[in-house]
Amino acid sequence: MLIVVTYDVSTETAAGRARLRKVAKQCQNYGQRVQNSVFECIIDEAQYVSFKSSLLKLINEDEDSLRFYRLGNAYRNRIEHYGSKKTPDLDAPIIF
Repeated sequence: MLIVVTYDVSTETAAGRARLRKVAKQCQNYGQRVQNSVFECIIDEAQYVSFKSSLLKLINEDEDSLRFYRLGNAYRNRIEHYGSKKTPDLDAPIIF
């Protein structure tokens, strides 16, 4: 299923900046960055539970926010993209 994760982490303090880096790194472990604070992740239900739990442990709920959009398996018909940055094919193999 496709999960879109967005986050807004307060960076007014050194601790906030550290949280931001940790949240971004955790998101990179599960998906592709499509905007500064937006990731698209193709994961199964078990991975989603683990991913969500790990992010919730990183944020400060009094200062930061997380949003999870569960687009499911039929996501290709639900996404429209316009503009200069091409969206990566999430189903394509990743070559390092």
